[in-house]
Amino acid sequence: MSLRVAVAALVGLVAASCAQQRYAETLGDARPHPGVEKARKLPIHGIDVSKWQGRIDWTKVADAGTQFAFIKATEGGDHVDEKFLENWVGAKKAGVPRGAYHFMFWCRSAAQQAAWFRQVVPQDQGAMPPVLDVEWNGESKLCPHKVSREQALSMIRTMLDAMERHTGKRPIIYTDITFHNDVLEGELTDYPHWIRSTAAEPHERYRDRRWTMWQYTTTGRVPGIRGDVDRNAFYGSEREWTAFLRHDCDTRYDVCHSSGTASAAADTDDDPFAATARYTSGR
Repeated sequence: MSLRVAVAALVGLVAASCAQQRYAETLGDARPHPGVEKARKLPIHGIDVSKWQGRIDWTKVADAGTQFAFIKATEGGDHVDEKFLENWVGAKKAGVPRGAYHFMFWCRSAAQQAAWFRQVVPQDQGAMPPVLDVEWNGESKLCPHKVSREQALSMIRTMLDAMERHTGKRPIIYTDITFHNDVLEGELTDYPHWIRSTAAEPHERYRDRRWTMWQYTTTGRVPGIRGDVDRNAFYGSEREWTAFLRHDCDTRYDVCHSSGTASAAADTDDDPFAATARYTSGR
């Protein structure tokens, strides 16, 4: 390699690193908390969105340096987020890596919810791993109550298995402090976790939990989105992020290196919404 090429490569790496640092530190937060300052120092940042963000200008989101987006797809056994189609297509067109997430509803069977996820979410080999969002929802008018720890874990395992079979990718578990303490502590250690901690570092709130994604604020500001948006940080370096995207999993987990952990999903991205477009929001 010539000296000129080597210098150009180094300059490129430094520029990319500086760009991500600017993204983390200069984009707004309506109510920044000093307890999560370390999250802003991490190099890889993204967002998660749903209908509550309204119409998103994905080109502006991408131009701001957003590295990834998790997009709400489904909830329970009959609800599809009304912005899922628009966001799924828009993020891809803008070049933002994206994954779909399902919000667990404790008053429907896991089998029904798994069937709904398969029906709505396209099999897209270019997508990031899917996410299962598990938390209590005491404010729900339809299902405010909790289930037992044993029932919750059984439902979660059913969903994780179904999501992996459908997408061919190891799912990520999203959770918050309360649900983790009630249900997940010490469980499902072979799955990557995306944890919410908006006032302290993860190790201060989650006992013995290795995390892959950290949701560190719910009041972020990102160009292309009006109002609040959740902002998230990836645990590792740019090299580790590249490996995550290449392997569709967190390479710290042994399961990421085993072959045949899930059946390969068919790539139907030529017409990814042949089924999805038929559904409308039910809540």
